[in-house]
Amino acid sequence: MAMRGDADMRPCCQGQRYRAAVRQLLPDPAEVDPFEAHAQAHRPSPPNRPWVLVNMVASIDGATAIDGVSGGLGGPADKEVFRAIRAVADVILVAGGTVRSEGYGPARPSAAVQVDRVARGQQPVPRLAVVSGSLDLDPASPLFAESVEPPLIFTTTGDNSHGGGTSALSAAAEIVPLGHPRVDVDQLLADLHARGVRCVVAEGGPQLNGQLIAAGVVDEFNLTTSPMLVAGPSDRVAHGAAVAPEHLAIAHLWQADGLVFTRYVRR
Repeated sequence: MAMRGDADMRPCCQGQRYRAAVRQLLPDPAEVDPFEAHAQAHRPSPPNRPWVLVNMVASIDGATAIDGVSGGLGGPADKEVFRAIRAVADVILVAGGTVRSEGYGPARPSAAVQVDRVARGQQPVPRLAVVSGSLDLDPASPLFAESVEPPLIFTTTGDNSHGGGTSALSAAAEIVPLGHPRVDVDQLLADLHARGVRCVVAEGGPQLNGQLIAAGVVDEFNLTTSPMLVAGPSDRVAHGAAVAPEHLAIAHLWQADGLVFTRYVRR
């Protein structure tokens, strides 16, 4: 089964793209172009770190995957919005477990999106950043072998039993040790800020999302709700240490193909 962002990686999507009929319900009813809307959204960088945008899909009953992957929850409109959100990212941040389960490859935005990105002062293609304490990643996979720019790998410091993983991956990626016994997300965001990164799109998994929420650094949460009841053992969109609930404001509410797309921002 394909991952949710698989369409972002197919050759057909480097030229013409699917045009979803996306209807905005809030704040004002209108037809919207997801690429234009997300490109025009206001995302000011907080002091000393990038803007952090979490992007997830879930069923009505909260499942984030079917048979272990997210692709079955979406559809053409979801993939269109997924690509539109990726188009605003300087860096796409993802956990190592999600890379393995979803079969991640590099982002491949269309030629038109690349032109728009350059016009906004961004690199043509967003850089991938992986959070992995174990470094259990395949340096021969498309994620590394086909990326325009070597991915960043944020891992833990100290003796964490990496074995030969560091030397095997160092030729295919830039490895950055930060924090112990787990990667410190505040240090991670400070590192990206120092590299000039203004917007990070985090795509999970739930444990990484939970760390970002616990650190109080989630500025925006985009949630696609799939009209499915899944039940089963699937994770929710975030889990981890309990934190004080934080209220976000709805910035927009869209509908297409039976799915609902909600953009929440920090008040």
